[in-house]
Amino acid sequence: MLALISCLIGYILGSIPFGLLLPMICGYGDIRKIGSGNIGTTNVLRTGNKFLALGVFILDTGKGAASFLIVNQFYGYELGLMAGFCAILGHLFPAWLYFRGGKGVATTLGTLVAASPVVGGSMCGIWVITAAVTRYSSLSALVAMFAGPFLAYYIAENDLLAAFCAFVAALVY
Repeated sequence: MLALISCLIGYILGSIPFGLLLPMICGYGDIRKIGSGNIGTTNVLRTGNKFLALGVFILDTGKGAASFLIVNQFYGYELGLMAGFCAILGHLFPAWLYFRGGKGVATTLGTLVAASPVVGGSMCGIWVITAAVTRYSSLSALVAMFAGPFLAYYIAENDLLAAFCAFVAALVY
C-alpha cells in the first residue's frame, strides 16, 4: 500500500504540465504548436522568454525533488526513489495530455539532486559544460543522463541509485 501511495504522489506531482500552463498563463498560447511541440524547458525557451523558460525549469525540477522529498520523509529512501521515478513517468506520460509530455530531463534532475546532491550536481555540471561546448541542450541532457549511473556508482557508491539512474537514462533516451 505504501508503494502505491508513493507512486500516486509522484505521478500526480510529475504530471502537472508546467511547460504548457505557464506559457498559456503568460499569453503565449499552446506551446505544443511551436518548435518541437514539446512541453519542456527547451521548447518554452523558443518563445524567446528566458524567464518563462527558467520558471518552467524550476517547477519541472521541483516536482521531481518534491516527490522524492515528501515520500522519503515519511516512507524512506527506496520509496522516495520510486516516487521520483513516478514523477518522471508523470512528466513523460501525463494522463491529462493524452500521455504526451516532456522529455523528463528536468524532473529527473530534481529527483537526483534531492536523492543525492553530489550526483545531481555533477550531472548539472556535465550538462552545463556540454551545453557550453556544443550549444545543444538535447545532446547535453543525453550526455548527463549517460554519466548518471557511473556517477551514482563510483562517486555516491550507491548501487540502488546507480540502477535508478541507468533505468531513467534508458527511458529518457
